Amino acid sequence: MARRRALITGITGQDGSYLADILLGKGYDVHGIIRRSSTFNTSRLNRSRLDQQESGKNLTLHFSDLAEDGQLTNLVYNLEPQEIYHLGAQSHVKVSFEIPAYTGDVTGVATTRVLEAVRRSGIKARFYQASSSEMFGAAKPPQNEDTPFHPASPYGAAKVHAYWITRIYREAYGMFASNGILFNHESPRRGETFVTRKITLAVAAIVKGVQHHLHLGNLDARRDWGYAPEYVEGIWRVVQHRSAGDFVIGTGETHSVREFAAEAFAYVGLDWKDYVRTDRIHLRPLEVHDLRADARKAKRILRWRPRIAFRDLVHIMVDADLEAAGLPCPGLGKAAAIAACGRWWE
Repeated sequence: MARRRALITGITGQDGSYLADILLGKGYDVHGIIRRSSTFNTSRLNRSRLDQQESGKNLTLHFSDLAEDGQLTNLVYNLEPQEIYHLGAQSHVKVSFEIPAYTGDVTGVATTRVLEAVRRSGIKARFYQASSSEMFGAAKPPQNEDTPFHPASPYGAAKVHAYWITRIYREAYGMFASNGILFNHESPRRGETFVTRKITLAVAAIVKGVQHHLHLGNLDARRDWGYAPEYVEGIWRVVQHRSAGDFVIGTGETHSVREFAAEAFAYVGLDWKDYVRTDRIHLRPLEVHDLRADARKAKRILRWRPRIAFRDLVHIMVDADLEAAGLPCPGLGKAAAIAACGRWWE
């Protein structure tokens, strides 16, 4: 029986690397698109997967750029993937205020490029668009598939464009094109500039004695935080569903940045108030105050539900950064991750 072939944009990111692991574990041939400047980030694709790439088995990386459509169209046409997961983007919200035009292009317009490549090639691929809770912005929580969008950043606005162009191609051309509206999801593979990872890295550095304080912005911002490997399983389920659609994926709980920091420091026996400083330089021009998912549709239709609780998520990330720093860790997060998701512990 022929292997299913999947194409992933943004494969070197947190979600892309976890998705590659999932698909390879399910016997897929996986193809990933990377920019030449992303080659140093392939560390998220673990050693065994890179070994497979080098031996020409199941994972192949291709150079391309979401800002250009020529090579992208050629890849789609030549590979003829059955499934396309479009995860590539400029995904940092604060950075999107600094480079709004670039963010609009590679986070928003690039989705049109991928969809048009699929349409022109004539293949019958199932397409997934990585939409974001940042599209809701100032909308009152909880937010679900029917909540009007009210983005509060260039990133959120770009994701709204990508969401609607995906729906337009689905309705105009009959394409299998789905949106997964994922709320915040974290892991040890989260980028180091994102607030959750910034906190857990600082905890490890402070325990090691090489850092003394952590500077953060808005401590009152509330987010619906979940465990990335579980959310990526949700992405796969969206694509396997019998018909295309739009699905919110989240836990239904919110916690503030302050709560995340307090739990991370308490896990190693420290009081966060002794180490955390607030700094206006880390504030966004517009703040999103409260995002909370109403994921009843995904639970009912996709049979998807989160298993890792907020506290366990924090512990998982602190454990991983303590281990990476060569320090002993309590291991409670590691145990929770193994119990819930087994193979995803780092």
